[in-house]
Amino acid sequence: MSGTAVSPPAYRCGGCGARVEYAPGTTVLSCPYCGHRQEIAGAGREVREHAYAGLAALPRKPAANVGAHTFVCPGCGARTDSDALAQRCQFCTTPLVSDPAAIELIAPEAVLPFAVDHAGVRTALAQWCRSRWFAPNSLKKISEAETLRGTYLPHWTFDARTVSAYQGRRGEHYWVTQTYTVTVDGRPQTRTRQVRHTRWYPAGGTVRRDFDDVLVPATTHLPAPQLDTLAPWPLGEAVAYHGDYLAGYHALRYDTEPESGLTEAKSRMAPVIEGDCRSDIGGDEQQVSTVDTTYSDVTYKLLLLPVWIAAYLHAGKSYQVLVNARTGEVIGERPYSAGKIAAAVLAALALVAAIVLAYTLTR
Repeated sequence: MSGTAVSPPAYRCGGCGARVEYAPGTTVLSCPYCGHRQEIAGAGREVREHAYAGLAALPRKPAANVGAHTFVCPGCGARTDSDALAQRCQFCTTPLVSDPAAIELIAPEAVLPFAVDHAGVRTALAQWCRSRWFAPNSLKKISEAETLRGTYLPHWTFDARTVSAYQGRRGEHYWVTQTYTVTVDGRPQTRTRQVRHTRWYPAGGTVRRDFDDVLVPATTHLPAPQLDTLAPWPLGEAVAYHGDYLAGYHALRYDTEPESGLTEAKSRMAPVIEGDCRSDIGGDEQQVSTVDTTYSDVTYKLLLLPVWIAAYLHAGKSYQVLVNARTGEVIGERPYSAGKIAAAVLAALALVAAIVLAYTLTR
């Protein structure tokens, strides 16, 4: 069931009247036909962090309760039901960008704009293909993938000050001389060796750490571990959200609530805090039994990160590849060549056989 009708901005070229879209790596909208460029109005506003304690007062609905909205295309007038923040009109390809506030969700605070364009992503894919060991020769065709879509993926970021009280043990090594007997030429001989032992002492204390921009995926459309592999992201280059950065691209709404995001963020902070506890304990070994962490000054923001999503077919099977559209980092699935693997195994066996033969002949 469709919800609110959304009338997106008319992204029309001031030169020829055609459509304009965001040009990667710039602050302008560019016409793909005449090359006319229009500066994004309002670009440069400071990115803000929002107090997590104020979430309860926001006029929002749970993401699961927000239905599709209806885009009314300013180009051809077509109506499209969608649950995306941005996409293209399926009839005339006009960019469609919604107003997040109009669909009762938390609005994005920041966006990391695309920097890798179509040519750049093709180059990144080609380099990735050439670096894949045991891949079939036909994999090079991935640079001309079946589908290639530039998509902004929502993420939460969290800042927090933490104070953690811990209990554990500190281990300190010491060495003991041990006597043992061996038989040499049928006669026993007494020898000594140093054996390491550990003395354990109780330890406890308090550590503090400030976290900045702990990143948590806010979409379940792609597995979180897969998205994490695209890191690191140059988050310091994020700019204040403006819908024009989405023009010509697909952008997903979040479906993971910030409350769940904070829970995940805390789980990502935990190993760092435990590392601080171990450093504070010192010694040669450490055991951490309990950690009690207090969080304060917690802030959050919704951030859109740029990803090229490619899909290609090989031997009747579909594979997906993701490209970090800021750094060009490529991750994804790939086929393996059974022939190349078999040839490598045979070559390894032949090398081992040659070494054994050479060793035998020299004895």
